[in-house]
Amino acid sequence: MRTKLSRKMWIALILFSLIGQVAWVVENMYLNVFIYKMFRASAADISLMVAASAAMATLTTILMGALSDRLGKRRPLMCFGYIIWGISIIGFAFLRTDFLGALFPMAASAMQIGISLTIILDCVMTFFGSTANDAAYNAWLTDNTDDTNRGMAEGVNSMMPLIAILVVFGGFMSFDLDKQESWTAIFLIIGIVVLIVGVSGLFLVNDDKTTASAVSYPESVIYSFRPSTMKANPALYLCLGGFIIFNIAIQIYMPYLIIYYEVSLGMANYVLIMAPAIILAAVVTALWGRFYDRHGFRRSVLMSLTWLMLGFLILYLVRTTIPVFMGSLFMMSGYLSGMAIFGARIRDLTPEGKAGMMQGARIFSQVFVPGIVGPWIGKTVLANAEQIQNSDGTFSFVPNANIFLAALVTAGILLLCMPKIIGKDK
Repeated sequence: MRTKLSRKMWIALILFSLIGQVAWVVENMYLNVFIYKMFRASAADISLMVAASAAMATLTTILMGALSDRLGKRRPLMCFGYIIWGISIIGFAFLRTDFLGALFPMAASAMQIGISLTIILDCVMTFFGSTANDAAYNAWLTDNTDDTNRGMAEGVNSMMPLIAILVVFGGFMSFDLDKQESWTAIFLIIGIVVLIVGVSGLFLVNDDKTTASAVSYPESVIYSFRPSTMKANPALYLCLGGFIIFNIAIQIYMPYLIIYYEVSLGMANYVLIMAPAIILAAVVTALWGRFYDRHGFRRSVLMSLTWLMLGFLILYLVRTTIPVFMGSLFMMSGYLSGMAIFGARIRDLTPEGKAGMMQGARIFSQVFVPGIVGPWIGKTVLANAEQIQNSDGTFSFVPNANIFLAALVTAGILLLCMPKIIGKDK
């Protein structure tokens, strides 16, 4: 029988997952648009920012995940982490072109300094976000679910990135992203909301099912990367290897997705076009977690990959509204359902009592390698992209559909590897 999760657990799961993903949407998608529009960042600048953030997220998750296991406490890192995470997001409100322009009269210098400061503050924000969300929250979710309800919980957890996109796009669709004051408001609003969730967690989150590890902290830090751990858990590490390839495919196009819709396709109303696709994909993802609980990894992951690859193919081939909507629907459904299935499978295979220690290997697979390799492939594909001149005389690149072709090829490589990754699962 399925173990029922308490109402308090569901509230905490939804709040921390949704608002955490709202913050990551701002970091992973809107921050790319911010640095592109405000400081005329190049594809190489965006690639550097994503890679630096990925490295920081990985290092933080390894260190802080192990610490949460050693302490036997997720709650302080989750709650106080969200509070400081919110404060760090508010810090972006002070990265204003008028402030930097007054300090550095040379326009080119002000733009480059703005890019550098954005990348640095992004790393600071990522440290607190990864402590709270990637390390503590994900370990807490593993602690409080089991193999009878993990697919369902992970389905809800994994649909939150799409819901977060809808919340952010819908909430700020009336904002003119070419104006500095719009960005100031966005960072203030998101930062305050994240801070409030951290405070609410002090009343919602408990560590009843978390026990302190007897393993020393240095051993906890390296646990998930030890050859002996890999040898003892071959199915887990094969799954993590597949997760790397999956996320590389996502990171090839994701940093440029909004810019592609708005600039390359000229869809000024892309929020209205994408909202139905996001809602439908979120529903699919929630249901797909239950499908995993009933039918296992094999059937659920292969279907998710099929949707993802079909979405990439359509987006590579088409440019008009309805076909782009269909391609986006398949792409988003495959992306989020795939995240749910891989996430649930990784949690199922995580050694008992080692959830915090294993967050390092998970983030290495989900963020570090994909966050470096994926944007690098995207940058390489866009090396000769069209350039457009802005009103201030500067130039910006225009992403093209080749990012979806590169993602399709990468997903195809994963599909070829799936028989080994799936193993004996039903």
